[in-house]
Amino acid sequence: MSLLLALLLDALFGEPPARLHPVVLMGRYLSWAWPRVRGLASGAFYWILGAFLFTLPALLLDLLLRPLAWGWVFLGLLLKPLFSLRMLLEEVAAVERALGKDLEAARARLSRIVSRPTKDLSPEEVREAALESLAENLSDSFLAPLLYYALFGLAGAALYRYANTADAMWGYREHGARGAFAARADDLLNLVPARITGLLLSPPRLWPKLLVEARKTPSPNAGFPMAALALRLGVRLRKRGAYALNAQAPSPTPESTPRALFLVGSLGYGVGLALGLLI
Repeated sequence: MSLLLALLLDALFGEPPARLHPVVLMGRYLSWAWPRVRGLASGAFYWILGAFLFTLPALLLDLLLRPLAWGWVFLGLLLKPLFSLRMLLEEVAAVERALGKDLEAARARLSRIVSRPTKDLSPEEVREAALESLAENLSDSFLAPLLYYALFGLAGAALYRYANTADAMWGYREHGARGAFAARADDLLNLVPARITGLLLSPPRLWPKLLVEARKTPSPNAGFPMAALALRLGVRLRKRGAYALNAQAPSPTPESTPRALFLVGSLGYGVGLALGLLI
């Protein structure tokens, strides 16, 4: 019931205020710790310290609330900020709307959801990057935390969300050994969710091609949901100088984005509903 309540809150209201958002608190801790990270060992130390600070309270709250008659209500309220689908759908839709009016505005909007430079992207590249973010974050921001909640309770969702936030802030290649522990921890935690997301997004007849396309990205995980969406829509998704998924297909059109949003939204909430009924 707690998962069903959290899904309903996400669909109706989206994200809580920043001052109450645990991911914002995680980001503040990671920003505080980063200047103190000198290399691999200190990166591992501060990552583990943060994981302890955010996971232990979640574990204690879960143990306290789960036996209570109305504990599921509070667990649902605590779980909701640890995943997001409505905001993801809204952000990608906003990029498409901006792209129909002004390229510069679309590039600026896109920069809110991707880490790559956006100032010189073509209209086609803007749309492709937005769809890549949609697919990748279906796994990272939604299905993965729900899966870890189903398996390990509130502590599992909190640990995953912390690891994913740390990777987003510390895990860039240019950070070298300083961010290596955060990057590898996120890779490990996403191994299964990314592949499940890819298999769910892609029709079974395309699974053999999915396994080939997914290996084209530098990330060991992101290629699976991104390649699956490219194959499902019959479009090309690429990052300049890095990879092209389903490269022989045409670039997505303005009609591709509503299709992708419907697909990701229905799949995400559908899988979440199924998990909620099972646990």
